[in-house]
Amino acid sequence: MSTTAITILGTGVWGSALGTLAQVNHHEVTVWSRRGPLTLAESLAQAQVIVVAISMKGIPGIAAQLQQLELPHSTIIVSATKGLDSTTLRTPSQIWQATFPNNPVLVLSGPNLSKEIEQGLPAATVVASPNQAAVETVQQLFSSDCLRVYTNPDLLGTELGGTLKNVIAIAVGVCEGLKLGTNARAALITRALPEMIRVGTHLGGQAETFFGLSGLGDLLATCTSPLSRNYQVGYQLAQGNSLTQILDQLQGTAEGVNTTNVLVDLANREGIPIPIARQVHRLLKGRITPQEALESLMDRELKPESCDLL
Repeated sequence: MSTTAITILGTGVWGSALGTLAQVNHHEVTVWSRRGPLTLAESLAQAQVIVVAISMKGIPGIAAQLQQLELPHSTIIVSATKGLDSTTLRTPSQIWQATFPNNPVLVLSGPNLSKEIEQGLPAATVVASPNQAAVETVQQLFSSDCLRVYTNPDLLGTELGGTLKNVIAIAVGVCEGLKLGTNARAALITRALPEMIRVGTHLGGQAETFFGLSGLGDLLATCTSPLSRNYQVGYQLAQGNSLTQILDQLQGTAEGVNTTNVLVDLANREGIPIPIARQVHRLLKGRITPQEALESLMDRELKPESCDLL
């Protein structure tokens, strides 16, 4: 394989893990952060592939800065951010596509807990875009003995799977923190999947994508591991800690908190039913207790399961 010049934007755990994977495959990796020694222009001078692994709140600003640099149209932009923009309600890839309409924009997403990736434990992920040549290029860049990379043409569905599951992970963390048992956790995760699909297909994703690695796979990983920051937010809320206290002590960003707020705004605008996410939203806003959120879900109108399943 020929050497590719890759720039990783972001030095968090996920960005560092992706950089390590690329270096193992003998690619030339440059890492940029706001506190680093390189300017943004210097870090991108030779970049053939840009991997964006920063938090959602930083995406609009970074996109605007990159736009001033006039990237070559051949430069591939890979979004590894999971979230929704609070101002525009757009996903990261939608921001990148609007900013760089002539560049290939891809999404990298899957059941990839960063600490396990760093330890070299086996995992699989998805790189998504309708641009087949670009996804095959990125597939080769990161595939290794410990990471199997699949491709998918459904960019938006892949991205939304990884974004929406963070909201559900908070709910499952609450479930675990209240010690409600395995039955309750299984029921919650199973009922959450149709909710994710309902939102994702309404916004343009393909239903089948949500049954793959970036949907169900990521949902299972994030909802069953204490390594998940979003899971930890829910778990600690159930222990009686305040959201402010939890976020102050958390290492890294729990994107599910912001995503929940934006998702409710989006669902209100589009008329999408999101009963689980609405209870998470009310809990995060301090309007209900974890116990009240559970009671609200259990008291919903009885109906056939098939009305929500595809």
